[in-house]
Amino acid sequence: MQAVYHLSWNIVQLLVALAILLVANYLRSPFLANLRFWLFWLVLGLSLSLIISAVIGIKKHRSWLKTLSILVLVFAFAGFSSILGTEAKFHLVKHQIFSTDANRLEKLGNHFIVGYRDFEGLKRLVEHRAIGGVFITARNIKEQSKTDIQQQIITLQEIRQQQGLSPLWIAVDQEGGIVSRLSPPLTKLPPLATIISEEQQIEQSKAAVIKYARVHGQELSEIGVNLNFAPVVDLNKGVVNPQDKFSQIYRRAISGDQEVVAKVALWYCQTLEEYGVKCTIKHFPGLGRVDTDTHIDHAELDTPLSELIADDWVPFRQVMNNSQAFTMLGHAKLMAVDDQNPVSFSSAVIGDMIRKSWQHNGVLITDDFCMQAVYRSKAGLAAATIEAINAGVDLVLIAFTQDLYYPAMDALLKADKAGILDQVVLDNSYQRLEQAKIISRG
Repeated sequence: MQAVYHLSWNIVQLLVALAILLVANYLRSPFLANLRFWLFWLVLGLSLSLIISAVIGIKKHRSWLKTLSILVLVFAFAGFSSILGTEAKFHLVKHQIFSTDANRLEKLGNHFIVGYRDFEGLKRLVEHRAIGGVFITARNIKEQSKTDIQQQIITLQEIRQQQGLSPLWIAVDQEGGIVSRLSPPLTKLPPLATIISEEQQIEQSKAAVIKYARVHGQELSEIGVNLNFAPVVDLNKGVVNPQDKFSQIYRRAISGDQEVVAKVALWYCQTLEEYGVKCTIKHFPGLGRVDTDTHIDHAELDTPLSELIADDWVPFRQVMNNSQAFTMLGHAKLMAVDDQNPVSFSSAVIGDMIRKSWQHNGVLITDDFCMQAVYRSKAGLAAATIEAINAGVDLVLIAFTQDLYYPAMDALLKADKAGILDQVVLDNSYQRLEQAKIISRG
């Protein structure tokens, strides 16, 4: 009976050791961001307990029980080493970045908009001139008033002013409807789709759309926000996937009619510009036909180019050509152009098509690089960041967890030192970003 007990206990320990090793290998993954602190100490404590228990078992038992104890020791030590090694590497990279020459850090940091969980940690990034913008979302404003949010933004912008630098981009996701990350305390508006009437000519809804946009423009401007990740110009193709937990384009799209979307989006963007707030049309190349959620998986858009040009891309092109709107690049693969990489870091789509063929010189920003479609892509976060910047992306968004900023910035610093970054592309991007700020302030 005692032998059965020892066998069962050793098997349980072995399973726990294997689980610890698995968690240790994924601890820095963005989907564990909310649990990382507690998981670190839990895994560390369990690993040490298992190591001690295994050592005792090796001394105490014989034959196959001793073998099981040795296996527990091996896997527990592997987990313990892995988690300490991962954390040590992360903090070493972080230290190296903060020790980098301020001018180099500013030059490359200009291309990052970063979300945060710790305001003091965010301030440190701003103080080191390490980022070009900040993303504020629901987790940052819990139980805060408009004045509280405004004061935090003022604090950050005053640091930039003292540094003699242009203002930070202060970005939010305030579309209306289910994506209204600053409501409350800002006004919660319904989706833009509810403002228009499909039974009337779209021009008859213009006043209502402008009134709607004025609420966003005025409230965002008052607290210091100068960039809104709205409107969604993906066409509503009625695609519903129960596995789609976060994108849900069918609930956020303005309409399935390309001309309706183009006009409503343009009115919205032009109105926001009156308040010094840039809009962001999203998510190119259009997620209305995509049934996979890029937050959690890879996605493909395999529609022929001729159909996209005549339909899905009409709102994108019209707003891009008639406003100062930023364009957000999504993480779906545009199969007709590049079947290997998501659009957000595809040189064929960004550099060859948008920049060269379309001659578009507006600001391009990626969707969140914390999403699995990038983080778990074949290229990986580091290579994706380098490829995006070299392709002509102006801003890389790292929203869900700022921890991913450090490996991304580390990759850019190393690429810059090795002469891999295209300096002409970087210079053009710098000019676009500064010009956008001048127009925004003007």
